[in-house]
Amino acid sequence: MPNELTIDQSSGDRDFVASLEKGLLVIEAFDASRPRLTLSDVAKLTGITRAAARRYLLTLTKLNYAEFDGRYFSLTPRILRLGYAYLSSTSLSAQVQPFLERISEETGESSSAAVLDGDDIVYIARSATRRIMSIGLGVGSRLPAHCTALGRAILAFQPEDEFQAYLQRVRLEARTPKTITDKSAFQHALEATCAQGYAIVNEELEYGLCSIAVPVMQKNGKVTIALNLSAQAGRVSAEEMEGRFLPLLKSASETLRYML
Repeated sequence: MPNELTIDQSSGDRDFVASLEKGLLVIEAFDASRPRLTLSDVAKLTGITRAAARRYLLTLTKLNYAEFDGRYFSLTPRILRLGYAYLSSTSLSAQVQPFLERISEETGESSSAAVLDGDDIVYIARSATRRIMSIGLGVGSRLPAHCTALGRAILAFQPEDEFQAYLQRVRLEARTPKTITDKSAFQHALEATCAQGYAIVNEELEYGLCSIAVPVMQKNGKVTIALNLSAQAGRVSAEEMEGRFLPLLKSASETLRYML
């Protein structure tokens, strides 16, 4: 689920278009757990007035980006144009996809690639062999970075000032009783990830789900993307993941390093 929606009122930039920001917040209020929202819901989630929320929602409806049944608003497939504009303008997803498909073919498990967006990860490519989560994941899906292997594999390699800023603002919400919610323990977990070069998250995001992820270190030394493999914890242990899956992920990561 996306982080709490807020509007930055501190910006004094004359080139900043506040109305566009609010319109995007209205769109982001909808997600897999909130596919249909009332006017009051949108106003509450975004922090804007009911009158302003109404104008934005009716504008989206008139442009066919949303629909209204008399009580609830929901997004229409036309909204995919916005995401496709990104996918079609970058070769990143296309470059990564063959690697994920090869990894899934060799292991029989689902693999994904994601980037960091705010405090969430966003899936940019995926090869799913079976459904192993209670929610369906696809390109564009978002999950909290703190309790995902993909998120930790990226966060662990961010500049110190950026990581500390993240650590100060993030709420480490528990998705299961195993989720790390103590910030000191979370920092230690990321230090271990950085030292060993990969992250393993075992049932912290969802019961029965274990995932291993590696960062893709680009030629400029930055890490903006990670690759992972996920499996049912009852079938594959964390130790087995390290032995069977880690070499495949590292090999793909090393090759992608010189392509991205």
